[in-house]
Amino acid sequence: MDTRPKVSSLLNRMVNYTNLTQGAREHEEAENVPPGKKKPTKTPQMGTFMGVYLPCLQNIFGVILFLRLTWVVGTAGVLQAFGIVFICCCCTMLTAISMSAIATNGVVPAGGAYFMISRALGPEFGGAVGLCFYLGTTFAAAMYILGAIEIFLMYIAPEAAIFHSSDPLKAPAAMLNNMRVYGSAFLTLMVLVVFVGVRYVNKFASLFLACVIVSILAIYAGAIKSSFAPPNFDVCMLGNRTLSQHNIDICAKTQERDNITTTTRLWAVFCNSSDRLNASCDEYFHHNQITVIQGIPGLASGVITENLWSSYLTKGEIIEKPSLHSVDVLGALNQQYVLGDITTSFTLLVGIFFPSVTGIMAGSNRSGDLKDAQKSIPIGTILAILTTSFVCILTGRRGGGLNMADEQLEQEKEGGQHVDLSNVVLFGACIEGVVLRDKFGDAVHGNLVVGTLSWPSPWVIVIGSFFSTCGAGLQSLTGAPRLLQAISKDNIIPFLRVFGHGKANGEPTWALLLTAGIAELGILIASLDMVAPILSM
Repeated sequence: MDTRPKVSSLLNRMVNYTNLTQGAREHEEAENVPPGKKKPTKTPQMGTFMGVYLPCLQNIFGVILFLRLTWVVGTAGVLQAFGIVFICCCCTMLTAISMSAIATNGVVPAGGAYFMISRALGPEFGGAVGLCFYLGTTFAAAMYILGAIEIFLMYIAPEAAIFHSSDPLKAPAAMLNNMRVYGSAFLTLMVLVVFVGVRYVNKFASLFLACVIVSILAIYAGAIKSSFAPPNFDVCMLGNRTLSQHNIDICAKTQERDNITTTTRLWAVFCNSSDRLNASCDEYFHHNQITVIQGIPGLASGVITENLWSSYLTKGEIIEKPSLHSVDVLGALNQQYVLGDITTSFTLLVGIFFPSVTGIMAGSNRSGDLKDAQKSIPIGTILAILTTSFVCILTGRRGGGLNMADEQLEQEKEGGQHVDLSNVVLFGACIEGVVLRDKFGDAVHGNLVVGTLSWPSPWVIVIGSFFSTCGAGLQSLTGAPRLLQAISKDNIIPFLRVFGHGKANGEPTWALLLTAGIAELGILIASLDMVAPILSM
């Protein structure tokens, strides 16, 4: 209550209590407007498919799918990766069923999950859940921006990096600084876009969705093609250790030129002289041979047997292929090796993968734009979860490979293996294990790993994933301030009242500034693998 009431007024209001928040400005204004002066409202036009199903698919098939899914499969192995995706899909399915129970229990107001909960279960539940949902949406914006920057700096324009390091152990730290600089610039640009033209963000939503669909179809096409013509991505191995191909021209120690044996760039990296064949070389380099293996051997190669089991790494550990012969000498840590950048575990991988399935709220957030929200939200959300779960874990091939497209679908999202008989997952069955564990594609000439399987070119995935992550970041920066504004207007938490105000047209200016500040904290963390677990929580 805005004023201290008399006892009679207090008792009267308690008797007439409803679960709508008392004193909410928009409700009082709506009730006090005479019937003839009410402004006509636009009739919602969106159905289940366009309003719920496709937005959920766009958010679920996002940055984690393109940047981390292959790495999760290679690190956890197809069996444990199956468990990770199964756990996450179960969580989202239970959440969707609960949300459907609320949506079908009465009128669904505009405002997404916050309004659904606060108007159905009361403002206390709504405020508590709404604040967590707001923080999650804000950190999601940071995660999408970091994903876009990683795609830009790793695969589109590596020469744009500002900070560099010749030490292989310090190179990740230099990349984090690049992520902070470019991420802050991208965040500023996106906030300006949201501040100036939100209508254009919504208009381009279909374009961003098209990028996701085209990228997934490209992986489908590449998977079908790999059954009879696998793409040629050579991986250079020294003994059983994986080598980065960024700074080497030939995968060999020496080469013949005009009947003269000369050294290669690889020789110069491991030896103290770049042109003398009798130079002193690294001990491991001296005792082990250089071999070339196929990064995408294809479904018939049997590589699935090696990818079944987990291969967790510690930070700075060299990515190895256990089945290759290697002379057991230590040697020195060299910048040419492909190294693990973080220490991994099953729990960490669950935290990193989980944001991939949190897009199920995208449909409910558009509840005010749906023709029949009570019908569209349950059907559209659950169908989207079943579709993406099917893509993740359930499809495979038997014998002749007639279900290649289905198998490819599964690879995209998860790369695990179904426990039933001969069902397999595409990532585990098509891609070499050392390539799967190579997070940034150093062993395949710096290509995006999921892009190596796509057709007609890895650039289809790179460009498509870049625009889709940018679009998802804009959507998060658009939705989060409005969620905070709705919570603030309900006056559940008094000190948040200032964020309920905005521009004359209702745009949440102050809420947008707070959202940008919190998102900047995520940008300063700079690592997608560190921000994703925060979003999972």
